[in-house]
Amino acid sequence: MPQYLHIVSFDVPFPANYGGVIDVYYKLVWLKKAGVKVYLHCFNYGRSPSAELGLLCEKVFYYERKTGIFSNLGFLPYNVKSRLSDELTRNLLADKHPILFEVLHTCYLLSDTRLKDRKKVYRHSNIEHDYYNELSVSERNFFKKIYLKLEALRLRHFEPVLRFADLILAVNQKDTAYFKLKYPSAESLYLPSFHPNSAVEIRQGKGDFILFHGNLGVSENYEAAQWLISEVFSKLEISCVIAGLNPPAFLKRLVNRHANVRLIANPDEDEMKALVRDAHIHMLYTAQPTGLKLKLLNVLFNGRFVICNGAMVAGTGVSDNESLFIRETAEQYISTANSLIAKEFSEQLLGARCLQVADFDNDANCRKLTEAVFSQVTPVPAES
Repeated sequence: MPQYLHIVSFDVPFPANYGGVIDVYYKLVWLKKAGVKVYLHCFNYGRSPSAELGLLCEKVFYYERKTGIFSNLGFLPYNVKSRLSDELTRNLLADKHPILFEVLHTCYLLSDTRLKDRKKVYRHSNIEHDYYNELSVSERNFFKKIYLKLEALRLRHFEPVLRFADLILAVNQKDTAYFKLKYPSAESLYLPSFHPNSAVEIRQGKGDFILFHGNLGVSENYEAAQWLISEVFSKLEISCVIAGLNPPAFLKRLVNRHANVRLIANPDEDEMKALVRDAHIHMLYTAQPTGLKLKLLNVLFNGRFVICNGAMVAGTGVSDNESLFIRETAEQYISTANSLIAKEFSEQLLGARCLQVADFDNDANCRKLTEAVFSQVTPVPAES
């Protein structure tokens, strides 16, 4: 008898062009390969319904997110309240299949007594109140900063809803330990994010530029780009590239002050892939040791040398070796980059990288996912 699963997604997960939806989309890809029939529920706010998702899922439901000032009033987090839906509730109650809630924003129904006999799974992306607090620190807009601080408080207050989950799937080891300690009634399992890479595909030899990439409309990433440009790139002679979605105006101005730095705004998928594979060195930096950074996985599978700080790899099991260097200060970034400029990425380094990404194998993680979700679940026909 086939296995059925409801997945409640915070956004429409196609196109898979930013961190959170990448995990959702490629999870759907691998569940399809495993024969799991998915009922996908997604909140639509600016993205169109996708025929691609219909090919992966048994059925796709779309719900309008209730954005606006009224969703920002009260004790519930705005990201939760704006996703309340009676229609979603009715659709989930129509059968007895397990339900996977993608990130805390979709978890309002975890405590609903009408679902008390259902297997309920929480998919973690970040410790959300920590993540929003960190975003508030780097946010430049005063009103956005206040919103982020308020949302962090509300998310901290809301998080104990996770005690109603049967299973918590955490994207890094550190947060798995956090959930095991805080919510012992749920089984907590380390399950790294799903991603588009099926094998390590790194070009041997050398490139002629350094790359930093990410969603530049997010304060975590534009602050990292600003630090790298001011403290590292401007001190190097090699060409440096910043690439990503929606770069703010101040970042464009900063790039224009440095002859060896260029900005590629909103590259398409093919251009981004080429940049990642052609770069000689990938520089990654974050002030937020939260979740699992999808750009880290991207460069581990497709990029040559990597220089990053400890916060970027926190809880991942990724460690310093001959092709990945964990550095903390600008001076360390600069000296390591200069030492790598003339070095070729060899077949030996390629082999070591293959071993380094073993924990992020989508096929193995899909088996781990299905075993955890469907253990002690009696298969129920779809028409029940």
